[in-house]
Amino acid sequence: MSFRFLHTSDWHLGQSFHGQSRHVEHAAFLDWLLARLKCLTPDALLIAGDLFDVVNPSLAAQELLYDFIVRAHEQDAALEIVMIAGNHDSGSRIELPAALLARLKTHALGRVRWVDDSADGGDAHSLDCQHLLVPLHDRDGKRRALCLAVPFLRPAEVTGLGAGEDESQDVNKPERTRSEAYRAGVARVHEQLVSAARAARQPGEALIAMGHAHMRDGEVSENSERPILMGGEEALSTSLFPDDIAYVALGHLHRPQRVGGQERIRYCGTPLAMDFSEVDYGHRVLEITLEDETLAGVEEHRVPCHVALTRIGPAPLSEITAQLTALVAEADRELESARWPWLEVSVQLEAPVIDLRARIEALLEDAPLRLIKLVTRYPAPSAENRAPKGVKLDELGPMGLFERHYRATYDSEPAPSLIEDFAQLLEEVEIAREARLAGEPSKATKPGRQADKTASADKAKGGQS
Repeated sequence: MSFRFLHTSDWHLGQSFHGQSRHVEHAAFLDWLLARLKCLTPDALLIAGDLFDVVNPSLAAQELLYDFIVRAHEQDAALEIVMIAGNHDSGSRIELPAALLARLKTHALGRVRWVDDSADGGDAHSLDCQHLLVPLHDRDGKRRALCLAVPFLRPAEVTGLGAGEDESQDVNKPERTRSEAYRAGVARVHEQLVSAARAARQPGEALIAMGHAHMRDGEVSENSERPILMGGEEALSTSLFPDDIAYVALGHLHRPQRVGGQERIRYCGTPLAMDFSEVDYGHRVLEITLEDETLAGVEEHRVPCHVALTRIGPAPLSEITAQLTALVAEADRELESARWPWLEVSVQLEAPVIDLRARIEALLEDAPLRLIKLVTRYPAPSAENRAPKGVKLDELGPMGLFERHYRATYDSEPAPSLIEDFAQLLEEVEIAREARLAGEPSKATKPGRQADKTASADKAKGGQS
């Protein structure tokens, strides 16, 4: 007989996207997911961590999660939900309502627990395996699978236990040593849990593992995933999951992917692009079918894009202007403002353009688009401008340092007007310094100079936003 469940993860409810709320997008995704659950009627839903974007999520973000769980139960009382904490979540917060959620057939696992069995001749730090083993039932109430639900394992929870100390807290240990201790601690958790699962499984019952971790050879996103340990040394091996585990539902990496080319070990990825670099991922929820103890198939369900993320560039300003003009002309003006596309514009410049943002915003005026990221790119400086030979910094002086920094950044000479403005700023700074040394009040800036100083500062920054 078959057993079916959906695998999703990394919802990041409450995410602030360049300072903007994505509440509307998350609500639309959860409405879509409810509709898919109603249509597919799976036996279970597995959510593999990072339910929230921060450890202290807003009330609105928490309401989204718990309202979804209530609606899912009202829609299908036979559905079981298992969710674990990710590295963005607070494990304690995820587990806090566990007793209440259990009445909605929802299992919330936030942290591992250790018990002291030394009085019975056991280990002083034995894993509480029963806490992490979740029996899953089909729609007739029969046990069909056992889920090894492992929340994100923080170094302080799993390292140093064998030696009676927490090695992750020793800042004097080399990073690689602490990383090795972390991986060993994670392996210890999985070894004990797999052993307990094998002992507890019933005939014909499948083993399903769920975790939130960075697996070795997993492909990371350009800007999104938060590193767990410095240097990426936390990457784990697929050897944690022996062959008798039918499926491994992973969270953390945002790109949907098989790990090590294995069909049974999968990241489902995020349902929403968490960054402009993720717009082409093909976000999805996975439907898993098991036949008795083995994997029978994986079907992908693409998540519709409820708010578009649009990237323009990188290209010269003239091309950017043409592309934005065309984009504005084609924009859907019937969209409600909460669904206007997010826009990233990347401009290639030869030299700073002081009013760049104002120019871009003028092109987008009254258009149903939201500019939230403006990036400027300049030519790579020549070797001479990056590190000129025979130059002593203490001989350059402020003006020399300014000119050198400008050439190293933009690979060109600063304009005479910019040099003049910088020289006037230096003069005003020197006057103020002398006044302080003499005990006199600072002299007021000359009338009309404040605007000039602001413009000069913008020039020195390269006009970036």
